[in-house]
Amino acid sequence: MMSVSTPLELALGMPKAELHVHIEGTLEPELAFALARRNGVTLPYPDEASLQAAYDFDNLQRFLDLYYACADVLRTRADFRDLMTAYLARAAADGVIHAEIFFDPQTHTARGIPLATLLGGLEDGLVEGQLRWGISGRLILCFLRHLSEDECLACLDEAEPLLGRIHGFGLDSSERGHPPSKFARLFARCRALGKPLVAHAGEEGPPEYITEALDVLGVHRIDHGVRAVDDPEVLARLAREGVPLTVCPLSNTRLCVFREMAEHSLPRLIAAGVKVTINSDDPAYFGGYLNDNIRAVQAAFGFDAATWYRLARNSFEASFATDAEKAGWIARLDGFFRQRGALPA
Repeated sequence: MMSVSTPLELALGMPKAELHVHIEGTLEPELAFALARRNGVTLPYPDEASLQAAYDFDNLQRFLDLYYACADVLRTRADFRDLMTAYLARAAADGVIHAEIFFDPQTHTARGIPLATLLGGLEDGLVEGQLRWGISGRLILCFLRHLSEDECLACLDEAEPLLGRIHGFGLDSSERGHPPSKFARLFARCRALGKPLVAHAGEEGPPEYITEALDVLGVHRIDHGVRAVDDPEVLARLAREGVPLTVCPLSNTRLCVFREMAEHSLPRLIAAGVKVTINSDDPAYFGGYLNDNIRAVQAAFGFDAATWYRLARNSFEASFATDAEKAGWIARLDGFFRQRGALPA
């Protein structure tokens, strides 16, 4: 007799993609201290417990200050491999079968780490993840928007010889005071290179930043975008044009974009017909990986099985994978729901 799964059980167990995760933001205190010991780096915290206690932010900038301090333990190709492998192990446990992973080269090249070193280590981790857990992976190079456009253009110069190993370009870091239009020349060059483009917009910044990211930068996906509900025209455009949003619920509440999950704009985005996906952002810092976000969302909103199916399907459709890969993953998703008698009509 077929067992009946609850919507939460379906959501936790279903195959899914993660499209918004910063690999540096998966650095758990235990690994941070292990790498610090390996590399002779002294962290500004006496032990793992005190570092974990420091993960108590009330805004994006306080988080970023800690984020960049911890990244200093990442020095060698093996360090970046271990970081990637640790993330993929957790992702696999959450049912992730495809991940599009952000990395911030400027965080590391500014410390004298060659781009080839970190890229090679991340690729080593992706290979191991494919072999051990069958996870497909893509790497998206993100530029730090708190830096100047000229500094970001220099980063792109360094990346161009390695272009065949980079699957897309993005824009992250502090949103306030750094509108997408600040990087118009940078993204014009990125567009000419023919890679998929994404940008953080409409998290702490206003809906106008979403419009700029689309019209000035030419991005294919918006990371966060939760402020779209503040502008009916922007919201309607996202739905009409099928622009995906990579929403990160626990991150948004941890950084006080919303005071609590019950205030999150996620249900309004879904109701408006926007192609929403659920992601973990910087899970080591924000209290959870993908399934932790799902649990928090379900506790707040009680979505039905059809909604969770749609969110998972969105994650595959919004990916930068091939049409054949997407079709295969969606078939697996359909099979999962069909086996449990829950495939929407």
